[in-house]
Amino acid sequence: MREEENFQHLKAVQQLATAANGVWSKPNVRRKTKIVCTIGPSTNTREMIWNLAEAGMNVARLNMSHGDHASHQKVIDLVKEYNAQTKDNVIALMVDTKGPEVRSGDLPQPIFLETGQEFTFTIKRGVGTETCVSVNYDDFVNDVEAGDMLLVDGGMMSFLVKSKTEDSVKCEVIDGGELKSRRHLNVRGKSATLPSITDKDWDDIKFGVENQVDYYAVSFVKDAQVVHELKDYLRSSNADIHVIVKIESADSIPNLHSIITASDGAMVARGDLGAELPIEEVPLLQEEIIRMCRSMGKAVIVATNMLESMIVHPTPTRAEVSDIAIAVREGADAVMLSGETAHGKFPLKAVKVMHTVALRTEATIIGGETPSNLGQVFKNHMSEMFAYHSTMMSNTLGTSIVVFTRTGFMSILLSHYRPSGTIFAFTDQEIVRQRLALYQGVCPVHMEFSDCAEKTFADALSYLLKHGMVKEGEEVALVQSGRQPIWRSQSTHNIQVRKV
Repeated sequence: MREEENFQHLKAVQQLATAANGVWSKPNVRRKTKIVCTIGPSTNTREMIWNLAEAGMNVARLNMSHGDHASHQKVIDLVKEYNAQTKDNVIALMVDTKGPEVRSGDLPQPIFLETGQEFTFTIKRGVGTETCVSVNYDDFVNDVEAGDMLLVDGGMMSFLVKSKTEDSVKCEVIDGGELKSRRHLNVRGKSATLPSITDKDWDDIKFGVENQVDYYAVSFVKDAQVVHELKDYLRSSNADIHVIVKIESADSIPNLHSIITASDGAMVARGDLGAELPIEEVPLLQEEIIRMCRSMGKAVIVATNMLESMIVHPTPTRAEVSDIAIAVREGADAVMLSGETAHGKFPLKAVKVMHTVALRTEATIIGGETPSNLGQVFKNHMSEMFAYHSTMMSNTLGTSIVVFTRTGFMSILLSHYRPSGTIFAFTDQEIVRQRLALYQGVCPVHMEFSDCAEKTFADALSYLLKHGMVKEGEEVALVQSGRQPIWRSQSTHNIQVRKV
């Protein structure tokens, strides 16, 4: 019976969602799983960015493999304008570096290759004929051996390496098709011996520092060294930008633990992962990476192909719907759209599908399911215990949690325990408000803190009431704990329950 009531309530919420003028003007069921949207030609206008935000986008991703700094600058300015104007919603900015991609060169026109045909890849520049094409990477010949499988665009076409000379690799076409210009190349089971951060990436990283973005997603991370290098650079530039590692190469798997430890979060980039490793490993790795991130208190994003068919169709395949539901169940902080919003025909529909599927799936998840080893990382911190007990308490009482934070530490900690209610994170730092947009279940609000704790509490509660985020007479749990005491002494932590 309870299940039926829940369902009816959600149905009402979703009808409201279509009728209401914005994503936040709904009753108190909020989507907890966040949505990352890649901004591209289909969505890079003011109107579209506003519409995406209203439809449910929480993070705007700038893919540095496409577009130039001028086009990305325009998007950054628009997102910042949106954040300045909108008090009760916020969009974080993520710059995704291109990384050391191996691509084929330019062809005058696409060539059609048939199974059994011979074809050559060469490191000579500017070759593009019916039988031979350039590769943009000089060590390509040294990286491949006879017997290797070469995949184009993650397996849309495949080639068997037959032999090699000092500057070219002769192949036999296994799965034919149409070869176009600048296609992505992988060798099954191997990663290119390229530096993870290329010169172009450093340019893009500097661009991100100048624009004070919130996150970098670093492509093809093979070891923790790369993350340390980037973090050192950011420290020396006084840039407070968090680093998300993209797990997409075969080499990253043995170093998974150290890579994630060094970073602020991970992205399961399933496309390239499935090209470099057998595809049947991908779902297992997805689950493993989510589990690892959650037990270490790091953010985790599931990406690639989530609604691929909606690039051209107005409705998703049922398998795609299941895919989103599985990511939500496994406990991902966010799910991501790439081509669907960058160059797809139905960007807003795709976001709405993600929103409704996540919301419906979350309604069936029982609160308090935490990974068994959650909190190994924070054991040395009193806040860890308070995050745990606040979650237990708010779950038992069925309340939301209100937390005041200057660094975001406590809200992130609470998010990893996945309380059933929303975590309202009040912060006086705009950068923290934006960053928290990525974390599951956190609703960040910018508010100036007053010297008096009581006055700030009262202001916060009246803010929530005014914006319809809580109802009058509702109880909320207020948590005071974390790394930096604001109004409390270093050794005092507390949880209190208040009636609004």
